[in-house]
This record gives sequence, C-alpha cells and structure tokens, in this order.
Amino acid sequence: MNIQVKLTDIIEEMEMQFEESRSLLNIKTGEIVLVTTDDLRAAEDEKPFDHLPEWEQENRMIAIDVIDNFENYIELPTKYEVNEYEIMENFCFTVSDQRKQESLLRAIKGKGAFKRFKDKIIDFEMEEQWYSYRDECFKQIAIEWCQENKINFIE
Repeated sequence: MNIQVKLTDIIEEMEMQFEESRSLLNIKTGEIVLVTTDDLRAAEDEKPFDHLPEWEQENRMIAIDVIDNFENYIELPTKYEVNEYEIMENFCFTVSDQRKQESLLRAIKGKGAFKRFKDKIIDFEMEEQWYSYRDECFKQIAIEWCQENKINFIE
C-alpha cells in the first residue's frame, strides 16, 4: 500500500474507542474514521438524514462510505485486542519491589480493578513508569497491526 499512516494517530484512536463504535482506516486515503453502530445501522437502512445537524450528516456520510466501500477500510485493533487488563497485569510483574508487586496484583482482582490499580500507581508514585509501559504496549500493538495489514507507518 502506498499510503503512510502516523503511528500516533493509530494509537490515539485505539485509546479513544468506546463500546458502540468502530475505528477504521481508509486504505485509499490514509484517513482514520470513527463510526458508531447507530450510524452504520442507519446507513444500511438508507434512512433520510438531511434533517439532521451538519455534524450528524457528516457522520452519516462517513458511515455510508464505509458501507458502500467496505473493501477500502480495515478495522483498527479493538479494545478487546488491546486488552488493557492484560497490560496492567504484565506491568505488575515488571515491578521489582515484591511488596509493591503483590499489592498491585491484589488491586487488579475483581470488580473495580482499573480504579484500584490507578490508585495504587499514584500511591506508589509510579505513574510515569506505568504510562511509559502502557504507551510502549500500545505502540507495539499498533506496529504489529500495521505489519499484519501491510500498512506503511511513520513514527
């Protein structure tokens, strides 16, 4: 593919994903788009949208393009492929202080794991270490995705 995509754009999009949306790369233009499942459904149903506000009309046009030209789009890694819980767990095992490591591992068990983990990271003054680790994991996922999909990227 001749397009070049900024790795940071892919990573940012991976970080911003939410339940009812899909992030896709247009392999013809290099543009990354976010479409909601509602817009995709409406585009498939060919519902009129000229009464909608301009920003919603733009979103619907993107969804229509995705439906009509699906072969031009590749979905970015989803939050399930990213698996932030696994990233947190792996980070815990990099902590050399046994007491802190055990405390972090306890924090990620059960409901509310993300908040407890974040609180412990702050308590242990490890925010910089955690975010560097997390950023590197996201970068590796993005690089692997680009390589698997034969996407040229720049850092």
